[in-house]
Amino acid sequence: MIAYLTLEIRIEGAHSLKDKRQVVRSVKDGLRAHFNVAVAEVEASDAWQRATIGVVSISDSRDYLEGLMHSVEQFAMRVANNAGGDVTDSYIDFLSEAEFGGHLTGEP
Repeated sequence: MIAYLTLEIRIEGAHSLKDKRQVVRSVKDGLRAHFNVAVAEVEASDAWQRATIGVVSISDSRDYLEGLMHSVEQFAMRVANNAGGDVTDSYIDFLSEAEFGGHLTGEP
């Protein structure tokens, strides 16, 4: 199963793209350092005051993924706040093995 967390971040105090990147980098680096997840800025835009970050993890347990993504969300909120941002929205999607043809198990 795959869990995909989307975080919408508002960076009210950003006055340049550099300010935005500092907040985004803080969140991404913090999540990578503390959790076994893949993290990327998605829907990249040149708008300085907003960013969207995607977080992905894979496991055979939906319960584990739900708990992990909840912890990731809480951590991201703290890091974003400390860096000058605010997580304004977040949502989690799940894909089951059947939805991607069993390719995570190494089957051809």
